[in-house]
Amino acid sequence: MKYKSMHELNKVYQYMMQMRPVLRKEALFSDGTKDYRIPPEPKEHEDVTIRFRTAKYNVDIVWLWANGNCYQMQIVENDGTFDYYAVRIPLGTEPVSYYFEILSGQVQCFYDRYGVSQEVREAYFFKIVPGFSTPDWAKGAVIYQIMVDRFYNGDESNDILDREYFYIRTPSARVPKEQWDKYPENFSVGEFYCGDLEGVRQKLDYLSGLGVEVIYFNPLFVSPSNHKYDIQDYDHIDPHFAKIVEDEGELLPEGDQDNRKATRYRCRVTSQKNLEASNAFFADFVKEVHSRGMKIILDGVFNHCGSFNYWMDREGIYEGKEGFGPGAFITRESPYRSYFKFRENDETWEHNREYEGWWGHDTLPKLNFESSEILYQDIMRIARKWVSEPYCCDGWRLDVAEDLGHSREFNHKFWRDFRNVVKEANPDAVILAEHYGDPKEWLMGDQWDTIMNYAAFMEPVTYFLTGMEKHSDEFYPERIGKINEFEGTMRHFMTCFMTPSLQCSMNQLSNHDHSRFLTRTNHKAGRVEYLGAAAASEGIDYSVLREAVLIQMTWPGAPSLYYGDEAGLCGFTDPDNRRTYPWEHENKELIDLHRELIQIHKRYEAFRTGSFLFLEGEDQFLCYARFTRDQQFIVIVNNDDRERGKELPVMAAGIPLEARLRRLIVTTENGYSLMPEDYEVIRGCVYITMQKKSAVIMRRV
Repeated sequence: MKYKSMHELNKVYQYMMQMRPVLRKEALFSDGTKDYRIPPEPKEHEDVTIRFRTAKYNVDIVWLWANGNCYQMQIVENDGTFDYYAVRIPLGTEPVSYYFEILSGQVQCFYDRYGVSQEVREAYFFKIVPGFSTPDWAKGAVIYQIMVDRFYNGDESNDILDREYFYIRTPSARVPKEQWDKYPENFSVGEFYCGDLEGVRQKLDYLSGLGVEVIYFNPLFVSPSNHKYDIQDYDHIDPHFAKIVEDEGELLPEGDQDNRKATRYRCRVTSQKNLEASNAFFADFVKEVHSRGMKIILDGVFNHCGSFNYWMDREGIYEGKEGFGPGAFITRESPYRSYFKFRENDETWEHNREYEGWWGHDTLPKLNFESSEILYQDIMRIARKWVSEPYCCDGWRLDVAEDLGHSREFNHKFWRDFRNVVKEANPDAVILAEHYGDPKEWLMGDQWDTIMNYAAFMEPVTYFLTGMEKHSDEFYPERIGKINEFEGTMRHFMTCFMTPSLQCSMNQLSNHDHSRFLTRTNHKAGRVEYLGAAAASEGIDYSVLREAVLIQMTWPGAPSLYYGDEAGLCGFTDPDNRRTYPWEHENKELIDLHRELIQIHKRYEAFRTGSFLFLEGEDQFLCYARFTRDQQFIVIVNNDDRERGKELPVMAAGIPLEARLRRLIVTTENGYSLMPEDYEVIRGCVYITMQKKSAVIMRRV
């Protein structure tokens, strides 16, 4: 066809552009999962294939920009709904950052980890670190956190004795077994309920039946406190958690508050027979856990130790004891003096006993790694020891990991060396750290595998469902159900993880440092010393907890239960959150719900390593998808106090325009139901009516 003029040709071109289908931005998708990155965890000097999805026949060109290089992608597949573009690029040893540029007619946009954008956003680039991977067993693993003293007493012969020792102005006290359900005292560092590892062993059937795959223990090493974040001896499991085979010495005399006379304590947990028996018991315990297909993660407290530690020995426990040099608190000539940062000057010896404590706590002397290569290597030995034979633990959770050292530069050096040591000893061990905020600089593939996920899970979920701060210190009713805040926060902080790290991030609703999630549902702001322990269970809302658990079991990462949450345990923040497991008083319906949701989580690979995508939500109404090419799930949460109906576009989840969804489970005000119900997808949308305070999982069938 000939045209009389260029003007006429331009008019025809403009008409054709107007008739061209509008760019369907909701169909644009890529991520770091195995469907869009092949292989998902490439090695050094390996080629990797990157894939990108668009709506069928909807775009002209897709470019991949990687480290400043531009690659034109080619269509390699069409499934009737989507086109799939791909390009293969070579890797070396250095990290690769990339994003996509899409051209459709006169429309140009970019795609990064946050989503579609009109501009290039370096902060949200996809990233590959050749050679970095996280253990497959940790991806989506169901973790169960146990504070041993509060779980179950299986061996009364290793119980703490009243006035066995004196610590932080508190004599040790054993809570009688008939008072197991007693609320913890407000200042309770020396209050022991005498739970032990034998108690955990006796409850392994319960944990296995619940669906637990990993046990994460709060510290197990020798320590004078019930929480044991003040470690006295990194080389041995505390005999009060394991075995006491030798029992000599005298109790601390009534009224004697001199720490240096704690003779009974000195014998029971420094007795070599008890220490050796405890380590042997633990090795056998780990074997039994492994025989059930479960893993064990230890708590590593390496930023600080306890004042009882023989390196410091402020209480004189090891003074004059064979095999130990004098502690740093005892003399300037101590071989361990450089392990700590003392106030060295020309004043009296008493002034020279002042040392740096973590957050100023003199019971938690901060370790001064920069001044002692011997200390540095000894902690590396400890890191290696517990993931090696005969213990073979499966990883470390790192307490206050960002605080270690006296500079950021040194902190990173330490964790790089720590990773090398642990992975050399046990390549399948996981390294996860306690961290708040943006963890990117530690998650570059050379330090931690992942983190306890506060910023991209616990905090946003808590605010969206309850409006509460995670300690229950503040209540913000205006934040409840705010979908833009929730999505924006989640999108931003989830991009701080590379995909292998996100897939094994520890997604908790509660833990030993924060209030129980069930207590947050009552909107009572404050702490136990002001509100009283009974207030923690007043006005609680089980329907909101059900919503939260359903989110937890379908969100990217490793769903991590804090012991007793599944049984309806309440509590304000520390120490009230450390109540004992309510044996014989459990909320069995809530346990059953956890069991069912855990089984759904474990049954479908999409929940472990599949893609994630927010769908069209609104205030109080959350919608998202988890999917692979073979499995597609829609998750909906109605946190409103009224019934809500909504037509929901689901094509972006990889669901055909005409399909059927089947409900797997629904939680409501009154409980939950496994009764299936089918929903028709018509022209890419499904209509669903949600009861108030309800949540649902639907699967494409």
